[in-house]
Amino acid sequence: MTKTKVLISGASVAGPALAHFLHRDGYDVTVVERAPALRETGYAVDFRGAAFEVLEELGILDEVRGHDTKMRGTTLLDETGAETGHLPAEVFAGELEVPKRELTRILHRITEADVEYVFDDSISALSQDDTGVTVEFERAATRRFDLVVGADGVHSQVRRLSFGPHSGAVQHLGMSGAGFTAANHLGFDHSGVLRLTKGTAIYAFSAADPDRLMVSLSFATASPELDRRGRDEQERAVREAFAGHGWETPRLLEAMTAADDFYFASACQVHLGAWSQGRIALIGDAGYCAAPTSGMGTSQALIGARTLARQLAGAAGGHLTAFAAYEAEMRPYVTENQAKGREGAAMFGG
Repeated sequence: MTKTKVLISGASVAGPALAHFLHRDGYDVTVVERAPALRETGYAVDFRGAAFEVLEELGILDEVRGHDTKMRGTTLLDETGAETGHLPAEVFAGELEVPKRELTRILHRITEADVEYVFDDSISALSQDDTGVTVEFERAATRRFDLVVGADGVHSQVRRLSFGPHSGAVQHLGMSGAGFTAANHLGFDHSGVLRLTKGTAIYAFSAADPDRLMVSLSFATASPELDRRGRDEQERAVREAFAGHGWETPRLLEAMTAADDFYFASACQVHLGAWSQGRIALIGDAGYCAAPTSGMGTSQALIGARTLARQLAGAAGGHLTAFAAYEAEMRPYVTENQAKGREGAAMFGG
């Protein structure tokens, strides 16, 4: 019997998790990733609620727990650097927090022997009919798949090609920011600070590596356009937003320029009337990003992957039935998390 061929776009969290479950259920899975290798950047990610059941079903819960950052909490500062309060660890770290790079490494390791990974490539065109989807790639030859799943983030290429322009789905929450690591000159030990001013926020902490400081410099923006610009323009926007700020800000801005792991992202949500179109479906941030400020992105990605795989297995090849059931099950959960995301962005001044 010929196996159902599934192409997944995106090799971060949702994609490899779905690949694992689909392979287990007898599918022939390919994962395509635009980056040339596994991405090493990104904040720490946290897990809450039912996400632990997914980690256990993946067989990686104990290993993931071994990378716990063991954060103890965050001190709130005013613009002068004076302490104004304290947030308990679970506000940012959830029930368990690990560096994102460790999670992606684990997910890749448990799937690489059974799943075809294609790095340094991306989907350029999708054309579906009653029997499958013809996929054109930027580099590789055109191929045919039974199903295609977009797990490729807020600016999903699969979503753009199948559901329309990003502007019709992406809702900007009024803040953008740079992330990077720096020397831990503040001496934090499984702790950090959050400095809030009108229109800006600095979050700096040290956890997994005592010598390194994770830094986020966020500021109010009118759109997510900076996400698609070059690093020079992104850095310039950060410097303009924090110009004249005191405390440790000038030193952190210097560290930003020197960082080799700089990345930039905006707080956005993705809202769609449907998460599937024929043989093409979306999971994780590509379909229903709740924003980093929700604290639920990773949990949503994992739960969405398991839910879609379970519905496909239960529908015995009836992808339309499976996609509809997946969406019906996930919608209430996503709606709740997106409300939390908007509340979180408001707290940061977005």
